[in-house]
Amino acid sequence: MLEVTDLHVNYGAVQAVQGVTLSATPGHITLVLGANGAGKTTSLRAICGLQPIASGSVNLNGQSLVGEPASAIVRRGLVMVPEGRRVFAPLSVYENLLLGAYTAPRNSVQSTLEEVYGLFPILQERQGGAAGLLSGGEQQMLAFGRALMSQAEVILMDEPSMGLAPAVVDSVLSSARSIADGGKAVLMVEQNAEAGLEVADTVVVIARGEVVYTGSAKEARNDTALVRAFLGDAALVDE
Repeated sequence: MLEVTDLHVNYGAVQAVQGVTLSATPGHITLVLGANGAGKTTSLRAICGLQPIASGSVNLNGQSLVGEPASAIVRRGLVMVPEGRRVFAPLSVYENLLLGAYTAPRNSVQSTLEEVYGLFPILQERQGGAAGLLSGGEQQMLAFGRALMSQAEVILMDEPSMGLAPAVVDSVLSSARSIADGGKAVLMVEQNAEAGLEVADTVVVIARGEVVYTGSAKEARNDTALVRAFLGDAALVDE
């Protein structure tokens, strides 16, 4: 379980994150919503060790991650799927997945690979091809699979639907739901509020670096005024 309490992050004299508190539990998706510049990605980067923390606590299964380098945090069981997927385009799908298993026990890599292929059959079909030749949605599935190969307990996802065709968004976010249903704790930042709320369990809304709302995704789905208040009409896609 990931527990973040009173997180503060600064960029020089600018307070980018001011007292964010949230959690992610196994089998659940915690969705983080907020307008551009609200502090969502900065919070994820701080949690996974890519951005220094000014104050606050980040605990994984009761143990502090504050001050740990990103590589050590991955070994502790927390990994991030970055915005934009960032697959290694010249390498094969298979090689990309093996890179995700760099910190995993050698004797379990094959079984994890089989689990990833079971979740994303297209990756097995394309395993010998260059990752750069995959479609955007397929590359996002590869990024998910690469994270799973680390055998992390907690997976952070930063804007998984960004840049994808609308027809692909539901498929990608359904994959995130499947990852959580498999027992992982998922903390997801997503620009498409409507699609994100369909797969999430809990929602946290951040504005100007502060948490302004925490509640169940079901309650938020039924309160479109809430989403519009913090994100604007563009956050909801009309049927």
